[in-house]
Amino acid sequence: MRGAHSMTKSKKQALDELLELARAAAANSYSPYSRFRVGAALGLSNDEIVTGTNVENASLGMTICAERAAVALAVSQFGPKIRIRAAAVANLNGAASPPCGSCRQVLAEFIEPDAPVVFPVEDGTRTMAFKELLPLGFEMKLK
Repeated sequence: MRGAHSMTKSKKQALDELLELARAAAANSYSPYSRFRVGAALGLSNDEIVTGTNVENASLGMTICAERAAVALAVSQFGPKIRIRAAAVANLNGAASPPCGSCRQVLAEFIEPDAPVVFPVEDGTRTMAFKELLPLGFEMKLK
């Protein structure tokens, strides 16, 4: 399946694989304005992996981040009940780039609270449980 990969390894191997796939996705970035090339990879509850990259727009505010592009692909391919078990973010600029606030909130719709999220920091990478990354996300219980 285009854009999906299998995720059936140990946790560390799976996170390393996600990070490599996120880096590969960053190579496809459309970022002519910022030149900040970001990729994301999501390990899903069905053992598939999807990737996304940032797609900029001249208005800048309409730019789509890599994490949101990957979430949209996951839902498009596997439906709204899909859950994210792990996530990785990478960039080709050698800079820190945790998921932005908008991406954290979009991820919160689908990610398991304890799912590890790995992302670049100034001196390497950092891995945190999603619930630490967005401890008080907006929730709306519809009945």
